Amino acid sequence: MSVTRRDLFKLGGVGGLGLVGAGLVTVPISTVSAKSASQLGSADMPKPYAAAFYRPPVLKPQSTSVDPDGAKVNHYRITMRQADAQILPRKKTGILGYEGIFPGPSIELEQGTRAVVHMRNQLPQFHPKFGHLMATSTHLHGSASLPQYDGYASDVTPRGFCKDYHYPNFQPARTLWYHDHGVHFTAQNVYSGLAGLYIMHDKLERALLPQGAYDVPLVLSDAMFAADGSLGYDDRDHSGLWGDVVLVNGRPWPVMKVQPRVYRFRMLNASVSRSYRPSLSTGDPLYIVATDGGLMPSTQAVSNWRHGMAERYEVLIDFSKYKPGQRIELRNLSNPNNRDYDHTNKIMAFDVVAPPSESAMKLDPKWNVIPTKLADSHVMALTEKDAEKKRYFRVEHEGTGEPWTISDVTWEDVIASNFKLVSADPRLDAVEVWEIENKSGGWFHPVHIHLIDFQILSRNGKAPFGYEKGPKDVVYVGEGEKVKVIMKFGPHKGRYMVHCHNLPHEDHSMMIQFRVGLAADDPDPNDPIHAAPCELDTETD
Repeated sequence: MSVTRRDLFKLGGVGGLGLVGAGLVTVPISTVSAKSASQLGSADMPKPYAAAFYRPPVLKPQSTSVDPDGAKVNHYRITMRQADAQILPRKKTGILGYEGIFPGPSIELEQGTRAVVHMRNQLPQFHPKFGHLMATSTHLHGSASLPQYDGYASDVTPRGFCKDYHYPNFQPARTLWYHDHGVHFTAQNVYSGLAGLYIMHDKLERALLPQGAYDVPLVLSDAMFAADGSLGYDDRDHSGLWGDVVLVNGRPWPVMKVQPRVYRFRMLNASVSRSYRPSLSTGDPLYIVATDGGLMPSTQAVSNWRHGMAERYEVLIDFSKYKPGQRIELRNLSNPNNRDYDHTNKIMAFDVVAPPSESAMKLDPKWNVIPTKLADSHVMALTEKDAEKKRYFRVEHEGTGEPWTISDVTWEDVIASNFKLVSADPRLDAVEVWEIENKSGGWFHPVHIHLIDFQILSRNGKAPFGYEKGPKDVVYVGEGEKVKVIMKFGPHKGRYMVHCHNLPHEDHSMMIQFRVGLAADDPDPNDPIHAAPCELDTETD
């Protein structure tokens, strides 16, 4: 179901225009420091390291089946609904969540097990705080899904309707996440809680890296709060939202108890606009073993790294060198073009507890191992000589009130073309090099390319950072930077999006599309605009 911004404002009333960022003063953004953004009293403001660590629940399939070709299929059901969350010490905060929680329940399965997710929209008709129509589109970020199941921004499901999303899960093991991608209001919807993890395993990853209790998801986000405990929102004239409370899995600056052994952390930056630069208070190295698209060729030891919105990094921390009773902090050194507050230099803390028995440790040979050699992948073997075409893109912004653009194109232009306008038309299985340059002074842009994994070839003509030398689907394009990426387009034909993952930029209107393997007038059997949702059945749904 296709909906334009004008349609949403018409249906949602002027509240969608009047409440977002109303009455708040805009200042230029560089790396700005301020005391706070929330309007909470001191007794209601959460304190760092007072909350216990929380791990999102894993969603069990409602049923399983077998496809005609013999593949196992897990069937899941998720309901989007309004709920209250206990984020603050004394006040409840209204959220919109998958199954009414933030983060939503994690889906965890093996490579080759397909999934059908029955996504049900039982949200309020209008956003309870911002007033826009709650029409959603679910994107499984990192999945090579067919276009009609990719969360195409203008393919929305209204309240009272549902949609079945089919996920192939043939890619190498990786950390994915699902989040709302509804046209023009992705920022408000994700900020309100519509995000969750989707973890895919394979045999190689299971053999190399910690599993189970020692394989830990960390969903990083930030928020600001109104005096009544509700979420505040100020995107500073659509430039970005930077909260003063850092959340990990929906808890403010939590403390996790860890054993003196190696842990694996799947770190997702689910913030609307904030980037992070994580580091350990001890100064010890962290070991990056996987990027957005799964295992890297080799482990990269780093003291810190630049972590943009929607990027995923899988990180090993070796706690075996610390003694029981010791506290280690995961800190945030921040980056240019953020807005920082009193406590946004903190992420979470780890308290080391007594070690397990020697016999228990022997059952897990990975308890004290940092692997060096990891995995080869097709995308990391590509070279510039393999490319049959090179393309150039500019990410730009003309000024306050003007749209954010990619090479002078906006999503409004795509809508106006009846979704025909494309900025690239690679053939199926083509290898191309794309160069992306940040021409907007004062901002950074995490650029996400749907469908494919890519390799970063260079950054400002030099080698990419060591920590990003793995398969990626988001590239951090800093102020004044020019990056070059290489990718192979497939395995599906159809239309997919490219956009900035600073979500107010995406919504206003830094998003374009490309078309794989089809000419402009070819019939498109996977047209996402005609992927009609189903109406909820009150008896069965």
